[in-house]
Amino acid sequence: MQISPGMSLGPYLITGAIGAGGMGEVYKATDSRLNRFVAIKVLPHHVAGNAERKQRFVREAQAIAALNHPHICVVYDVGEEAGAQYLVMEYLEGETLAARLDKGPLPVEQALKYAIEIADALDKAHGQGIVHRDIKPGNIMLTKSGAKLLDFGLAKLGISSVQHSPDVTAGKGPSEVTAQGVILGTLQYMAPEQIEGVEADARSDIFAFGAVVYEMVTGKKAFKGKSQASLIASILEHDPLPISMRHEVAPPGLDHIVRSCLAKAPEERWQNAHDLTIQLKWLIEDGSQTDGPPAAIKRSKIRERVAWSLLAVTVAGFTALGVVYFGTPAIEAPAVEFSIPPTPEMGFVVSNNTAAPFPAVSPDGRHLAFVAAKTISIPRIWIRSLNTSDAYELAGTEGSTMLFWSADSRQIGFRSEGKLKTIELSGGPVAVVSNTIGDGSGGSWNSEGTILFTPRPVGGIFRISAAGGEPVQVTFPDESRKEVRHHWPHFLPDGRHFLYLAEPPNTIFAGSLDSKDTKQLLTADSMAIYSPPGYLLFIRQGTLMGQAFDASRLELRGEPFRIQEGVRFNRGGPVNGLAAFSSSNNGVLVYRSGMDDTVRTVWFDRNGKEAEAINQSGDSRNPRLSPDGSRAAVQRAAGGQSDIWIIDFARGTNTRLTFNNADETYPLWSPDGTRIVYASNQDGRLDLYSRAASGVGNEELLFKSDLDKLPVDWSLDGKFLLFRPTDPKTQTDLWVLPMTGERKPVPVVQTPFTDGWGAFSPDGKWIAYSSDQSGAFQVYVEPFPQTGDKTQVSVDLGLTPFWRRDGKELFFLTPDNRLMSVDVELGAKFRAGVPKMLFQSREFANITTALRASVSRDGQRFLLVSAGKSAESPLTVLLNWTSLLK
Repeated sequence: MQISPGMSLGPYLITGAIGAGGMGEVYKATDSRLNRFVAIKVLPHHVAGNAERKQRFVREAQAIAALNHPHICVVYDVGEEAGAQYLVMEYLEGETLAARLDKGPLPVEQALKYAIEIADALDKAHGQGIVHRDIKPGNIMLTKSGAKLLDFGLAKLGISSVQHSPDVTAGKGPSEVTAQGVILGTLQYMAPEQIEGVEADARSDIFAFGAVVYEMVTGKKAFKGKSQASLIASILEHDPLPISMRHEVAPPGLDHIVRSCLAKAPEERWQNAHDLTIQLKWLIEDGSQTDGPPAAIKRSKIRERVAWSLLAVTVAGFTALGVVYFGTPAIEAPAVEFSIPPTPEMGFVVSNNTAAPFPAVSPDGRHLAFVAAKTISIPRIWIRSLNTSDAYELAGTEGSTMLFWSADSRQIGFRSEGKLKTIELSGGPVAVVSNTIGDGSGGSWNSEGTILFTPRPVGGIFRISAAGGEPVQVTFPDESRKEVRHHWPHFLPDGRHFLYLAEPPNTIFAGSLDSKDTKQLLTADSMAIYSPPGYLLFIRQGTLMGQAFDASRLELRGEPFRIQEGVRFNRGGPVNGLAAFSSSNNGVLVYRSGMDDTVRTVWFDRNGKEAEAINQSGDSRNPRLSPDGSRAAVQRAAGGQSDIWIIDFARGTNTRLTFNNADETYPLWSPDGTRIVYASNQDGRLDLYSRAASGVGNEELLFKSDLDKLPVDWSLDGKFLLFRPTDPKTQTDLWVLPMTGERKPVPVVQTPFTDGWGAFSPDGKWIAYSSDQSGAFQVYVEPFPQTGDKTQVSVDLGLTPFWRRDGKELFFLTPDNRLMSVDVELGAKFRAGVPKMLFQSREFANITTALRASVSRDGQRFLLVSAGKSAESPLTVLLNWTSLLK
């Protein structure tokens, strides 16, 4: 039976292929009854008639069904359709360990965490008499909740076994090819007794487990061979190099644990997975592990960067001379500068998300955190050691912004999905600190475990324990100074006082955890940070500036001085003042040059080719087409605030529409094209205003409340305005404002989840929107007014839906930069086809989280924001930067 997307196996709708192996083909599907994704493993048609393989396939279902463990993939169902036998399993989002190892070794702490989880899963399976028999990186999935053990297709139940089968594989990674052999398993990770045809038991799994752990830590396979024969000889006769010879900072105890796993004789190995798990846990609890990847250097490394080696040699030379002649070091180390270019190996720095591209160096100056995407993919947090060229990404940090470090440099705080989260430097599970941050701006973390952050829509700064709890407001915008918000908090050395940016106007203040008193320090176009031994760093007119500062007295000294011109910062909008520079406690300064001036509004055709660039000046975002397609309204930042502009395509003119001393954002045309609706924070909160598109007359206040809100869509009949409020209790929702009568708004999509951008269908009877209520953002369509029914349109991920004018096609964007199309039918019932990708592009990476799209009336062209090649600008690292002041 040929399996293809769109067909059904029982109640399961196939949406795409995931992979294939010797024991089956795996597909992604939707369970129509429970509205959830599942993974379906189908017995290959060319072996469906093989009774032995069919029996083993059924045994896989029995084996997994007998297990209940958080690190073993769950089985839901088993069935048969038109001769195709299939197994229904938990659908796991993440990547296989094999795919992760293609990028290099794992950080030691992360490898140990996964090792403990896998060993614990094996202990559960072995306790029920089940031997996996095929432990390998391709059968381990890395997910947000940790490692998951997959594929018990070769499992042995009780004492029964099949010793001979053409199912031995030898190769690399998940693409291993089945070769002819006589024993069950994957040769690269097979225990000696399996190769010799002896019946496998739990200790055979422990051998394979040792080979996997070895590879996780070193990035090298434990056993190698140019042919199957030489590989077998390597497993039977040779021991791999000790981990300590391949990884200089791995804990010594790990060598002993893995060496015991890889003993040739089963009786010399760990005899059960339970004892193995205890040993691994002891290794962590004993403190033998490293500080986090990469760990402190314990001996010289030949792979250290030239810049660091040069600095070390220079410092050592001058220090030695000083000690010989004067008894103390005589000369301060010089500044050393080098660049970190974006490469596929380290992740491309994402520049055109308003908050993603800004680096954060750890307080100890050893690691750099930044948000990046490898080729075209969903951006995540990446960690790069500043004493090697290696970088690695942190799973579970998709869509992260606003990075900041704990005072001990062991954890990272960030914003994702409207929540304040933390993660260990070594990776692992993500902890949610607060659900109320919304589109918050900035964070800081002191040595006492207190985090400062700015939630939205509230305009002040809040404190919260890093362990969670109830946030407490510590600063309050001063109405007498017409302040709208405080953001970008930054703790000073005492951990009690902190800096923050108040706007408007952009002014740096010092605040305190112990009092409501504040002290005005200076004006700046960006946030300010403290850099030891005593300087404030900030942006003025695109130049990174510094000024001497006494942190104990909260007093500035001397005059500001220039450090670097052209450092990137955000001008206007909710992330106004965020700047691309960061400093450690020991003189490491990191910054990123290049402003947003390369961001353009561009027409793309359905193949993803640039059809026409719009004649415009400045940084234009959130384009929205007029109903007749002749003009576009855009949001443009300048002078520390954003305004609404009108672009006339035929005349090639750019006309400013709003002139308030505030941020005007997210323009939206009325159905007749005569007015523009937008959000403005001129009274503190983002409220809804309207103004004639011609610019004639005064603006009109449409709706005001205590919550920030953004306009989303206007029904074609002109009767309803769809808007998106941000509520700390329910995150973001969708409401409609009637444009006639009392104009009393009512909710249409209100859940405890993040309900995103919505759009009325052309006939006004349906609303398409995005929501993460299923755990990941998907696109849904509901009737308007609501009836309780809804249809999920996207089958993978989906954001920011918008309709073709004739209602026959629905478009949406995805976090990995795809533009998707779905054929739809409107009427008494809504019907949707299978989504198909029109194109995928790095040039508008990540606009889906903050920026919208417009489509021409015929659906052939799309008005999108492009960042071009600016997404690949490098980061500059300056070591011992204060020596330049001398």
